[in-house]
Amino acid sequence: MKLNTHFSRLTLAALPLALAACATSTSTTPQSPPSFQMLRQLHAEPTRLATGSYSGSFYVPSTLQTISWGYLPNRTAKPVLTIPSGATVVFDTVSHEGLLEDQGRDAAAYFGTKGVPRAQVLDEAQAITASKLAHDFDKDGPHIVTGPIAIEGAMPGDVLKVEILKVEPRVPYGVISNRHGKGALVGEFPRKPAQANPSAAHPERYGNVSVFTPIEPGKNGYEGIIATPGGKKIRFPLNPFMGIMGVAANTDQPVHSVPPAAHGGNVDVNDLGAGTTAYYPVQVPGALFYTGDSHFVQGDGEVALTALEGSARATFRLSLLKSGRDGVPGKKLTQPMGETDAHWITLGLDPDLDEAMKKATREAIRFLVAEYGISEELAYAYLSAATDFEVSQVVDRTKGIHSKIRKSDFGEFTKP
Repeated sequence: MKLNTHFSRLTLAALPLALAACATSTSTTPQSPPSFQMLRQLHAEPTRLATGSYSGSFYVPSTLQTISWGYLPNRTAKPVLTIPSGATVVFDTVSHEGLLEDQGRDAAAYFGTKGVPRAQVLDEAQAITASKLAHDFDKDGPHIVTGPIAIEGAMPGDVLKVEILKVEPRVPYGVISNRHGKGALVGEFPRKPAQANPSAAHPERYGNVSVFTPIEPGKNGYEGIIATPGGKKIRFPLNPFMGIMGVAANTDQPVHSVPPAAHGGNVDVNDLGAGTTAYYPVQVPGALFYTGDSHFVQGDGEVALTALEGSARATFRLSLLKSGRDGVPGKKLTQPMGETDAHWITLGLDPDLDEAMKKATREAIRFLVAEYGISEELAYAYLSAATDFEVSQVVDRTKGIHSKIRKSDFGEFTKP
C-alpha cells in the first residue's frame, strides 16, 4: 500500500509542539492542525538540554546503549541517567512495529514497501534493526524499552509520581498488528496460516497481519487512516499515550516486557495520556523509571493485539513521594494507579479476566476507604452505582481492568 498524495506532501522536518493538543482537542470549532514535522533525535547521549524548546529538561534518546528489547529493567539494571526529584525528562522512544522479525527486521525496507522514503524512517529504528542486538521473536517481548533513569533519594516504600506532560508522535505513520497465538480471538485470527521455518529472511511464513496506518490532518486534529480495498478510508482521532511506564522490579531475573505487574510495565491504560498522572510504588533504590510502547491511539481491550503503534516523544515530570511524609493517593500503594483531572484510576491485573475484575474492585474499595474515610460497605455500594470499570487490555498475558472513580462525587470530602 502506497502513502496517499495528501500524506506525501506533508512537511517532515522539525518539532511539532502542538501535535498532542491538536490530536485530543475537544473544541467544537474545526481546527486545521499544522503540517506534520518529524521529531528527530535531539542528542546522541542522555544529557541535560541547554538549548532549544526543551532547554533545562533532561533527555534520553533510544540508542543501542539506552534500550532493551523485550525485557524491562530489574534491580541489576544500570541507570543511563540520574536526575533530582521534580525534574522534567524527555524520552525519544522507538516503536517495535515495523522492526520485528515477522516484518523483516529492517525498518527502512519494511516502511519502504509502504511508500515511506528512507529519510522519513527514524535513524534510531534503522540502527536497531541493522544491529546485532539479540532478539528472539518467539521468546522475548516485542517492546523496545528506553531507560532506566534513577531518581535521587528514591528508596523502596516511596512512590514515584509521574506527570505525563506531553506525548508527541515522532513520525506520521504507525502499524496495527495481529499475530498468531495472540489477541482476543486466538485460533480465529489471523486467517492466513503460519508456515514452517519462519524468520526475518522469510517474514511471510509467520502468516501475521500488520496494517500500515498513516496519520493525516483532520477537522479537529490528526487522524489515523485505514485504507480499504474499495478506496474508502476509515478515519479515527488520535489519543497518544505510553503503553509502558514503570519502575524496576525487585528481582535479578529477566522481566519480560509483555505482562504488567506491581512495577507497572505494559499496563496499556489509554486514559493516561498528556495531562494525567501515574503513580508507581518504588521497588529498588533509585526507582529506575523507563518507558516505551508508544500508542497513537488504543481502544479499550486492544483486541487484535496492538494499538495504533508508532514512535513517540514523551515528556514527564518525575517526583518522589517519600514514605510517611508526602501525600500518596490512598495513603499507600502496592501497585500502580492513575489520576486524571476528573478521575482516580485503580487497577486489577491477573491472567484471568474475572480475577482482574475482582482485584480492581478490591483496590477501588481500599482506595476509597483510605482516601475518604468511608466504610467498605459504602465504598462497595458507591462503586456499584456510580463507577465504570473498563477493560484495559486482554492481550498481554496478564489482563487488565481499571476503575474510573469520579473525583467530583467526593467534593464534600475535599478540604478547601
